[in-house]
Amino acid sequence: MSVLRVGLLGCGTVGSGVFQILSRNRELLEQRTGLSIQVTRVATKDFDRAREAGVADELLTDDLMNVVEADDVDVVCELMGGLEPARTAILAALKAGKHIVTANKALLAHHAADLFPAAAEAGRELAYEASVGGSIPIIRALKEGYVAENIQGLYGIINGTTNYILSAMADSGRDFSDVLAEAQQLGYAEADPTFDVEGVDAAHKVAILAMLAYGVRFDYRKIPTEGITGISKADIDFAHRFGYRIKLIAIARLQDERLDVRVHPTMIPETSQLAQVHGVFNAVYLEGDNVGPSLLFGRGAGSLPTASAVLSDIVAIGRNGGARRVPDLAYEPRFVRDIEVLPGEEIRSEYYVRVHVLDQPGVLGQITTVLGGHGISIASVLQLDQPTDNKVPLVLVTHTTTEGNLRGALAEIEQLYCTAGPSTFIRILENLS
Repeated sequence: MSVLRVGLLGCGTVGSGVFQILSRNRELLEQRTGLSIQVTRVATKDFDRAREAGVADELLTDDLMNVVEADDVDVVCELMGGLEPARTAILAALKAGKHIVTANKALLAHHAADLFPAAAEAGRELAYEASVGGSIPIIRALKEGYVAENIQGLYGIINGTTNYILSAMADSGRDFSDVLAEAQQLGYAEADPTFDVEGVDAAHKVAILAMLAYGVRFDYRKIPTEGITGISKADIDFAHRFGYRIKLIAIARLQDERLDVRVHPTMIPETSQLAQVHGVFNAVYLEGDNVGPSLLFGRGAGSLPTASAVLSDIVAIGRNGGARRVPDLAYEPRFVRDIEVLPGEEIRSEYYVRVHVLDQPGVLGQITTVLGGHGISIASVLQLDQPTDNKVPLVLVTHTTTEGNLRGALAEIEQLYCTAGPSTFIRILENLS
C-alpha cells in the first residue's frame, strides 16, 4: 500500500467533507486505488470546527507555511477560497515541490496565467476538478474523455443558487426576492448572494471550461456577464407561454477565430435536457464533432459532493506516481494560444423583449417601425388585453439579430411617448436537444 500524505489549507465546508469521506470510505479507497491517503497537516483559523470534523490536535496549525513547506506533505489541498493568501500559498507549495489540488474557481479565473506555468516549471500537478460543477467530473471529461473531440459548443447550468431560484420561481409563481430569502434560509444562498445572483461565480467557472475546451488564454473580466436579479415572475410566465424555461446559462464556443463566452439568463426550449435540470443541480451540455451531444449532470456544490471531487484529484495524483500525465489545461503548453473575447454588442441571438406600453391603437406599429430601422424583424407578438392603469405589457420575440442592434432599438423605443418605463430583454437559445 502506497502512502500519500496530504496537507489541507482550510477546514471549512469542503475540508471537513474530505475528512468525513476518508473516515467513511477509507477501505473502499484503498481497495480501488492501492493508496493509503493520510492527512498529515491542517492549516485553519477555526480549530474548534476542525476538531468537530475529526482532526486531531497534533495536525492543526494556524500557519499556512507549516503545511506548504512541510516534509511530510506530498499534496497541498487549497480549500480556503479567495485570491489571497491562496495564490501565494500555491506558488510557494509548487516551489517546495508539492502537488496542488484546489477547488478555487475564482483564483484560477484570475490567475491562470501565473499558476499553470508555475506548475509546469515545477513539474508538479495542479488539479482542480472541484472548481466547476461540484460532483460532475467535467474537468476530467474535457482533459481526457473528450480528448479526440472538437468541441462545437458548451452550455452549462453551473451555479446551483441561481438554478434553485429560477426553478422555484417557475414552479411556485413567487417573485425573485421571496425565493432568494427562502434559498438563504435553506443554506443554498449566501447572506450576501451577489457573486451568485449577478453571474460572477458562473463567469469564473465558464472561464475555466473555455480554457480547457479550446486551449485558449483570455481576460475573464471581458466575459459578458448578466445575473438574474432583473427576472420577474411575468418573464417566467411569458417564457412558459412561448414554450421556454429561463435558466442562467454559461456559454463557450468559437466564432470566427474569436471566443464567444458569456453568462446570462437565457430562454431555452422546455423540451431540452438542460430545461429539466431543477433545484440546486448543475449540468453541462456539450457537442463534440464525433460524439454529438452529451450531458453531464449532478450536484454542483455542497460539502460532500465537492470533497468527493477533491479526493478524485488526490487519487489521480497518487495513481500517476507524481508524474504530469495530462496537461493541466488539456493542451500541450506550446499550443495554448491567446484569443479575443467576442464583445457583448456582437452577440447574435433571437430575443424575447417585454415593453410596457399605453393601451391605444398604433403602438405596435410605432415599435415595429423602430425595430425595422435597426434591422430587426419580429417572429411573434403577445399582448394582454387586460390593461392596468391604461398600460399593458407588449411581448415580442425577434428573429436573430445582434445585441448592439437590439440595445440601440430599445433605447429609442423607451423614448416613445407610448412606452411606460424601461424594457426587458432575454436571449433565446433554440438549438439545444
